[in-house]
Formats: sequence, C-alpha cells, structure tokens
Amino acid sequence: MIDWRGTALGAWQGARNGPTVTYGLIALCVLLFAVSPVSGLNPGYGTGDRLLAAQSAYFERWGVIPAELTSGQPRALLTPLTALFVHGSWLHLLGNMLFLYVFGAMAEERMGPAEFALFYLGCGYLALFGYAAAHADSEQTLVGASGAISGVLGAFLYLFPRSRVTSLFPFLFFLPLRFPAWIVLIFWFVLQWLAARSAGAGPGVAYLAHVVGFALGFLYAWGRYRGGVKVKPPAAATEGESQP
Repeated sequence: MIDWRGTALGAWQGARNGPTVTYGLIALCVLLFAVSPVSGLNPGYGTGDRLLAAQSAYFERWGVIPAELTSGQPRALLTPLTALFVHGSWLHLLGNMLFLYVFGAMAEERMGPAEFALFYLGCGYLALFGYAAAHADSEQTLVGASGAISGVLGAFLYLFPRSRVTSLFPFLFFLPLRFPAWIVLIFWFVLQWLAARSAGAGPGVAYLAHVVGFALGFLYAWGRYRGGVKVKPPAAATEGESQP
C-alpha cells in the first residue's frame, strides 16, 4: 500500500527546506500570468479586440515605460518591481522560469533566502531602470523577469564557475552538451552584449537589461563573497538552456 500521507509530508518538508524563495517566485509569476489577460485562460477578458485592449492596458499599468520612469512620476518609480512579475507570452514566462529554477536554487542556498530575495529584486529593478535610462524617450512597455534572472546568472558565474551545465546550442543542432558554467555563461553574456549594441528601443528583447542585470549580479557576488570560503559544486550536473 502506498503511504500517501508520508509521501505528502516528505514533499512538503522538501519544499520547506529547499530554495523557498526561488520556488515562491516561480509560483507567483506563473499564478499572476495565469490570471492575466495575456494567458488566454481567463474568459472574463473576452476575445478579439476586447482581449487585445485588456492586454495593452495590463502592460501599460504594470510594465515599465521608460519615458514615464525617467520623468520621475511617483507611480512609475514602482513599475520596475511590478514588471518583474509580468510576462508577454507563455514562451517568455516558461523560458524565464526555467532559468530561475536551474540557477536560482544554488544561488539562494549560498546567499540565504532573505539576501537572495533582496538581491533578486534589486538586480531586477536596476536592470530595468538601466534600460529605461538608456532609452529615456521610449514609449515601448518593458516587462519580464529577465533582468533579475540575469543577475542570478551573473552571481552564479562567480559563485559556481566550475559547475557543469547541460546546454542546448542551436548552431550545434540542439545537441545537449555539458560545459563548465563559466564557459556557458560568458558565452551567453557576450551574445547579450552584441545583441544590445545592435538593438534599438523598439519592440523586441531588452538585451541591455540582461547585460546590466548580469553585470550587477556578478559584481555583487564578487564584492560580497570575495575572499570567502570557496563552494565546491555538487556532483550532479546543472541543467539549462543557452538563452533565457
């Protein structure tokens, strides 16, 4: 007979003792997306033009509009925090949450829950603010947790550079290959940097926010944990993809 009570208790204890902030952020992002007009799951927003209008209003209310943020409007100053929990599509959400799940757990374990939560929100806020400052006249709405997650990647690079990461590279026919984290993350950062140099302020991926978040995360980990006890990576490989 299966001990369902014991199984449920074990799962609860594992979640409680694990990276609770990482799991909590993932759960919150998924929940907020599911009830938003973007997911298509809430029939209350209607269909067609009515749904599109609701989506546009949703992004404008909770996302970052650089022109408003840099003008110093009080309400706009909070939008870099709210925008971290808003995503533009299922693919956008799932890609970000995958990276947070893969890299966030070990970073949270090293920093501790409270410090990791503040670090995540701080990197995300400054990454979005940095993008807005560079495109101060833009009216395009900016949403997503990519800036904060890029900060986690930057910290991971400093804290666990030798951890092995299983990645999928499109130019290698998506073959799953294992590399040290420092190779994968530096390669990812260079791609973001090159993309940011050629990208404008129009619709698309805010690569500059990725660059700012990653740099902030790495510098924070370097300043906070420099000279501390080196953490030996676990034997199990960390799994992820090459693009958040």
